Amino acid sequence: MPLPFKEHPLRHQAIAELHARNYEPLHAPERVSHLATICGERGSGRNLRHLFRLLEYYGLPIPDQIDQHYSAMLGDIGMLWERHTEFVTYTFTKHGTFIHPFAQPVLRELPEAWLRDMPGEIVTATSLALESRDMPERSQEELDSFFSGNPIIGSEVVGGAGRAWSDMRIHSDGYSRILVRDQGLSNSQAGRLVKRILELNAYRAMALIGLPIAREANAILSQGDRRLVAVAARMTEKEAAGSSAESELLDDLTTLASEIEAIAARTNSRFEASRAYYGVVQQRLEQLRQKRIEGLQTFTEFLEARLAPAVATCNSTSKRQQGLAERAARLTSLLRARVEVGLQEQNRSLLESMNQRAKLQLRLQETVEGLSVIAIGYYGVGLIGYLFKGIEGHGFPIEASYATGLSAPLVVLIAWLGLRRMKARLLETEKHHE
Repeated sequence: MPLPFKEHPLRHQAIAELHARNYEPLHAPERVSHLATICGERGSGRNLRHLFRLLEYYGLPIPDQIDQHYSAMLGDIGMLWERHTEFVTYTFTKHGTFIHPFAQPVLRELPEAWLRDMPGEIVTATSLALESRDMPERSQEELDSFFSGNPIIGSEVVGGAGRAWSDMRIHSDGYSRILVRDQGLSNSQAGRLVKRILELNAYRAMALIGLPIAREANAILSQGDRRLVAVAARMTEKEAAGSSAESELLDDLTTLASEIEAIAARTNSRFEASRAYYGVVQQRLEQLRQKRIEGLQTFTEFLEARLAPAVATCNSTSKRQQGLAERAARLTSLLRARVEVGLQEQNRSLLESMNQRAKLQLRLQETVEGLSVIAIGYYGVGLIGYLFKGIEGHGFPIEASYATGLSAPLVVLIAWLGLRRMKARLLETEKHHE
């Protein structure tokens, strides 16, 4: 029967997310192989296809839809596939007694071609063995042999219901090794414990990926810092006041700022991911509920001593990038302000020069107008003189020279008025177009 009210479209997805990181109950003894492969946020399609290949190999049906996790039995091997933000994990478990906990990893029983074609890049390959409480306890010599004589870290976990040992190294077979002993774990507790330890190992590796990137970025940032100091020193020199020198400085600053932004764009997401993964590691360490085994470092002591400085380096590099970018931006703004002030001074000088030229042109124009009036008047008087001489030649009682002299002021006045009127019309037309 449908609900009588309207549901939020994300209600079921939000509830499903609570169960997205499921665990499989385990009953010791168990051997576990765990892989974490980086595929990026857009690599889910090819990882699903690879998972389907494995299911087809074992004759299992292909599911219509897979969310964040999927589990199946591959014969006598249990499989749990999980999709994280930028990596995918496979956990393979096999129940049964064993003598050497790491001699026969479960992965060796899977198709070699399928393992070889694993998409992405493997960031952790872990072999874990869960011993039952009925098995004889391992001596220190046996533990040393299991971990190739490396320093061992370990602690009691789940409040003393189990013990865990590791050396957090990659061994000659390519696997990291973790040994867990059941001292009173229920099947659910054993499943949760193994999952937390494996997640702890995977998130630890993902958090540390940012450290080499931070070291590389720091070397580049050091060069950028020196270049920025050199540019700032050149800005204070007197010879940098020239427009050509300022343009060169502005080009250098713009190039440097672009390089810093490129580094930040390439690394910021990695540093943010390292911080997030480190937070998950701290959470998993707390969930282990450890107690000290005399003479051994606990997992918390070991990881905090190495992870905390690495994540701090990532954080400081991120802040350094931001600070350097801000300093470059401030210097660029200051230099641009200097360039703009210089341009304004040049423009003012240019306007003053243009103003002087306009005044000179006006004076020249006025002089030309006066000469034009005189020239027009001269030719006008000459034409009128010819007219009066013609009239006098036809017998009219007129003195041509006298009449011409009297008409000269009138002709000059008419010429002057005509030029003024023409000038007024031109100015009116120009204003109309503006």
